[in-house]
Amino acid sequence: MTKFVFRWMLLLLVVTIPLQAQGRRIVINMGTLAPEGTAWHDALLQMKQDWNRISRGRVVLRIFPSGVLGDETMMIRKMRIGQLQAVAVSGNGLSRIEPAILCLQIPLMLDSYEELDYVRDRLAPQLERMFQGKGFKILNWADAGWVRFFTKWPASTLDDIRKMKLLTSAGDPETEELYKDFGFQVVPLSYTDVLTALQTGLIEAVQGPPLYAMVEQWFGPRLAPNMTEVKWAPLVGATVISNRAWESIPANMRPQLLEAAGSAGRRLLTEIRQLNQDAVSAMAKRGLNIVKPDAAALATWSSEAKDAYPKLRGRYVSADLFDEVERLRNEFRSQQQTRQADPISNPN
Repeated sequence: MTKFVFRWMLLLLVVTIPLQAQGRRIVINMGTLAPEGTAWHDALLQMKQDWNRISRGRVVLRIFPSGVLGDETMMIRKMRIGQLQAVAVSGNGLSRIEPAILCLQIPLMLDSYEELDYVRDRLAPQLERMFQGKGFKILNWADAGWVRFFTKWPASTLDDIRKMKLLTSAGDPETEELYKDFGFQVVPLSYTDVLTALQTGLIEAVQGPPLYAMVEQWFGPRLAPNMTEVKWAPLVGATVISNRAWESIPANMRPQLLEAAGSAGRRLLTEIRQLNQDAVSAMAKRGLNIVKPDAAALATWSSEAKDAYPKLRGRYVSADLFDEVERLRNEFRSQQQTRQADPISNPN
């Protein structure tokens, strides 16, 4: 038996162990695309240590990183049938549970982390109730950074990107339709296949946060060596556990475990945001061409997004959530303008 076959048989055995198959311990198997050694994976390892300490070894968190258990859609399916108890995934994976999460990823709706935090903090209770109703509990919120377009040829306009074959996440029909609404040539594939698809010409553009692009080496000279400096949308994320797994944990432990998970998520937010900024500089030093659209091009990006909103409202995102995100964003901007105009709160 080869080492490869043995490894996969071992993984299959591990993920099918019942929750409490090891005596009195509660085993939580968690899958994620986060590569080993990244900030995302480190945050999960910290959560694992905290849960072990709080539960005195009774709650064992087993983490399977780097997509070894499949892409996000596959991991959500494994959660539904009990092969996995938890996942740490992006908004694309979360939408397989509850599409309402996509309200936080509307293209060009938000343009700063401050706006994202303001909107998400106020919608989180409602979204968490919606996930609870689908059988899943959100342990913490995170984000992976602002999505940019990485392309084989320089692109400063949406028309430039429309000429290229663009990857969208396989098994995510809502996002596929979204990109079709913007006129893109979409190629649905797993994100684990990006490098091969770029090498073979199956795709010519891919979107994602800079840190992930750097870790996965998308920006190689024969791959996608250009990045369009437009913050297309935030890629949100969360760590989610099934209600069944959560309720198998003694009730007196849950508040502390939830606080530890939340603390790990908050630390990760700060770190990831800085790392994404650093990743752009690091890739530029290694040959990444950063394409910065001029003011006229940026205005076109914004106007085309607004023109597409009537198609997105009520289909990609429910009308009430779309309107609430827009209202909260405008509320935040109004508050910022008031503060800037107030000589007492803004003496400079």
